[in-house]
Amino acid sequence: ATQLILTASGGPFLHYSSAQLSRVTPEQALKHPSWQMGEKVTIDSATLMNKGLEVIEAHWLFNMPYDNIKVIIHPQSIIHSMVEFRDGSVKAQLSYPDMRLPIQYALSYPERLPNPELPRLDWNSLRELTFEQPDFDTFPCPRLGREAGRSGGTCPAVLCAADEVAVKLFLSHRIGFL
Repeated sequence: ATQLILTASGGPFLHYSSAQLSRVTPEQALKHPSWQMGEKVTIDSATLMNKGLEVIEAHWLFNMPYDNIKVIIHPQSIIHSMVEFRDGSVKAQLSYPDMRLPIQYALSYPERLPNPELPRLDWNSLRELTFEQPDFDTFPCPRLGREAGRSGGTCPAVLCAADEVAVKLFLSHRIGFL
């Protein structure tokens, strides 16, 4: 693989300005358009911090240089990840917007386990798959993850701990979204 491409839904505030984000409440941030997750992961998805942490994870899991890990916005949440190979071909993992299947696949690889409880993609109703570049000025967390990872040492752990505290403070209305 020459490049890993991590997809982000963009969360509930895709295309919000910094001024709009400054007024976001925890209740609004907990209403994710694609996923049913716990509070911490939902807030990390709204800030895109989950992608900053995933960049660090992908670097270590796949021995991939940080410059070869890309984050893109994919609002439909159908494509969970992509790998680009040296010949330019790309393989993608697609499934219904539910992380249970991608996690099962990762844990059981190379086996394919049946899982009839999980919803399937409905190819008759799927209309489009769109992509856009993240706005790292408005949503700096993916950039912070990459910077912490490149800095090395305990920087990724410090970032993770700071995120834990910030999410808790935000959820308790003690700090704002930004």
